[in-house]
Formats: sequence, structure tokens, C-alpha cells
Amino acid sequence: MAGKGKSVKKKKKATERKQAVMKLVLSDTCKVCKTPCARGMRYYESMQKPGAIGNGVPCILTKTYV
Repeated sequence: MAGKGKSVKKKKKATERKQAVMKLVLSDTCKVCKTPCARGMRYYESMQKPGAIGNGVPCILTKTYV
């Protein structure tokens, strides 16, 4: 019975899931936004305090899929 061995199963590729990407915007962008969101307004209010340091907040309006 030569030549018979374990059968090798081929690996299936992982499903191609698209990942959502949002741009980071600063408080000045949130201030002039035509459709303000709760996250943006909360960030804008926190940046109005003296000495506040921020890195931006993800904007839901700039969501794209990559």
C-alpha cells in the first residue's frame, strides 16, 4: 500500500472584510459642522476649557471602507 498517506486539506482564504476608517477632526472642524454629532459636540466643549489638550475625535461623517 505504498503511496497512500494522509490527505491534505487546503486552507480556505479568510473572508475579505472591509474595515471602516474615519478621519480625525479637531474641535474647530466640529464647531463649523453642518450636522453636529454628540461625540463632536462633547469634544468641542471639553476643548473650550483652559489648558485642554486634544488629539482629535473620529468623525462619523467621514467614514469610508477600505
